[in-house]
Amino acid sequence: MNWFEKFIYSLSGRMETPTFYGWFHLLFIGIFVTLCVLSVVLAKKHRTEKSFKIIVWVSWAIMFMFEVYKQLVYSLNVRGGVATWDYQWYAFPFQLCSTPLFVLPVIGCLKPGKFRDALMSFISTFAFFGGFVVFAYPGDVFTTLIGINIQTMVHHGLQIGIGIYFVAYNREKINYKYFLRAVYVFAVMIGIAMILNAIVPNFTDETFNMFYISPKFACTLPLLSLIYPKVPYLVFLLIYILGFCLVAFIIHMLCMVATGKFKREKKYDEKMAN
Repeated sequence: MNWFEKFIYSLSGRMETPTFYGWFHLLFIGIFVTLCVLSVVLAKKHRTEKSFKIIVWVSWAIMFMFEVYKQLVYSLNVRGGVATWDYQWYAFPFQLCSTPLFVLPVIGCLKPGKFRDALMSFISTFAFFGGFVVFAYPGDVFTTLIGINIQTMVHHGLQIGIGIYFVAYNREKINYKYFLRAVYVFAVMIGIAMILNAIVPNFTDETFNMFYISPKFACTLPLLSLIYPKVPYLVFLLIYILGFCLVAFIIHMLCMVATGKFKREKKYDEKMAN
């Protein structure tokens, strides 16, 4: 092994696989609950473009560095002191939970406007849901690799934290149109995933199933994995899209309630009706 391979291999420390809501899981829940509270405080007391950019770029940098680490560790195989590299296509970073890696840099470069609001709305609803589900119920993402377990908790915890921060930061703009812009972004992400699912498997025999909507590989997401084999693919895709939109809309409604916008919108509708 060369020095780089030795370095990556040294980062592959082992631990007993964490249990759901064991000490490891609870530790990170505590850390990121605190982070979420701080994000709301920052959004209210330090609502400046400069602080906004710093939070966005720092969050993205942490996610990005951990993602690079994950890709390297998963791709390196060491047997008998001999290192070989084999990229694991199933870990390609374009799932719903990975979208902040691509969206946050764009947000960080944009000036305030409808396009930035659309991306922020997407992070606060669709991406938030993806992060929350994994953070609350890690499923099979916990492994014996210490670094990967930390990466999982940090990535999804930040995904939740930045989503809440965006809600607090854009609290005056949150309405039904704000959510609709998130749906447009989700549609673009679905389109990109479908293109990747159509192209990449032609060049590899490994599993490649971005957003878990490939017609070539079974969906492994809870509940949807039961639906996938029982209905035509187009029906499954429709259920998938509508299901995620419904959940994201519920999250958006909770955000409207939390920010007081739902009450104001309801009063406005009643006034218009009269």
